[in-house]
Amino acid sequence: MKSPRTFEEQTECIVEALLSDLLGEDEWFASRSLETDSFAESHAEHEASAPAESSSTFDSVVIASRLRRLGDQYNEDLEQPARRVIAEMAKGKMEEFGVMVDSLSKSWSSLNPGLGYERAFLAVSVKLLAYLSRKVPAVARQIQLVELINGNHEVRGYIETRGGWENFEN
Repeated sequence: MKSPRTFEEQTECIVEALLSDLLGEDEWFASRSLETDSFAESHAEHEASAPAESSSTFDSVVIASRLRRLGDQYNEDLEQPARRVIAEMAKGKMEEFGVMVDSLSKSWSSLNPGLGYERAFLAVSVKLLAYLSRKVPAVARQIQLVELINGNHEVRGYIETRGGWENFEN
């Protein structure tokens, strides 16, 4: 498999790994969980033993695991925001997920100044996606998380100034 080269391609791979885990769609993920370091390490060892086309340190499963752990830090109740997202998406307002993530991220980061908006944004988006995946799995694939991350200049800049996705730590 060719390593993704652009930020956009990497984001797409990471979100796909995250969704595959959340929805239990991939057989590699079916018997494992992204939530543990041992899974991420075993996957990295599996990838390392396979022939590689690039010496890149990019591993979408490991990064998705880090995002899940970051999302686990967000402990606010998501019932009401999720209901609103589902209701608005049913009306064709697909952007509601992004609007809700932005609102919750700003609120959470203002209450926790050391957190920063960018990390809050990633944590909330992953946590809300996970919540919606459990409650209404059909909605998860409709959420445009790739575009949401790629289109947010603050979040993208935050990741890129730290060396890209390969250096993302939770």
